[in-house]
Amino acid sequence: MKKLMIYGATGYTGRMAAEHAKAQGLDVVIAGRNGARLASLAAQLGVPYRVFTPDAQAAESLDGIGVLLNFAGPFAQTADALMQACIKAEVDYLDITAEINVYRLAERLGAQAAEAGVMLLPGVGWDVVPTDCLAMHVARRVREPKSLSVALQVAGAMSRGSALSVSEIIGAGLLARVDGQLVATPDAQPRHFDFGDGPALCAPLSFGDLVTGWHSTGIPNIAMFVNITGDAFPEGGLLQLSDGPSAEQREAHSARAVAEVIGADGTRARSVIETVNGYTYTPLAAVEAARRVLNGDRQPGFETPARVFGVGFARTIAGTTITDD
Repeated sequence: MKKLMIYGATGYTGRMAAEHAKAQGLDVVIAGRNGARLASLAAQLGVPYRVFTPDAQAAESLDGIGVLLNFAGPFAQTADALMQACIKAEVDYLDITAEINVYRLAERLGAQAAEAGVMLLPGVGWDVVPTDCLAMHVARRVREPKSLSVALQVAGAMSRGSALSVSEIIGAGLLARVDGQLVATPDAQPRHFDFGDGPALCAPLSFGDLVTGWHSTGIPNIAMFVNITGDAFPEGGLLQLSDGPSAEQREAHSARAVAEVIGADGTRARSVIETVNGYTYTPLAAVEAARRVLNGDRQPGFETPARVFGVGFARTIAGTTITDD
């Protein structure tokens, strides 16, 4: 079996993933841009490391690698070069982004990747594994599904890296999928969704599900929303954010999302997914996805988690439940 490379392994979530991958017995190489931090972590884990930047020469650092799992955000700054490097080196690319423009990039590079026998699979963490599998699940509950609305609930502290990615998502503008096409929707209005505790006001935001949901379900009309509670954005800006929430903070806040589908006959179906905190879920799901890909569970070209691993993949992470209304 070829090796798994975790890029951005010294970051908040990347470190958890590296520790988990090592504990799972995977053949791991950690990588990133900071040699001193990588050397320290590599010594702790007993794994090799490689230092390189995501640029035109990155493919030279992928020798012997089967899967590159990218944790280095904001992904707008790393995904393009690393995807191109993976295509050149014939290495499958995975990441944990929620940034819609990265999904659009992977979609554009899909044919080139398929020709090289390479899979591009962004979003193997909390974004977008649970919502992608949830969308496919609820879509099967109605005949001829025509519209899909997905809302995420973000509770508790947010990591600095996630906040930077959210800034990228906001910068992409408000988008929705209308009749199969991504279109700007600057006048999109908030909506209420019930995550289990009564209606909560959710703001429109352009997550990667606008791309993955379309490929996974074929539903032509998709809108995304988010409900942010607690101290996700403390006063003082991004510099006031910690690397990420503590274990105790993660345990205090589960992660939830809701998906609603309307069929051609007007039939509605709604399902809610609840799991462990997103920062706990992400390294578990990402490493499991990488393990499966290394074992041959893959399809060249641009792919989505639900299409590659099936509708039940989200629930393979302990503590995950789906409730149908």
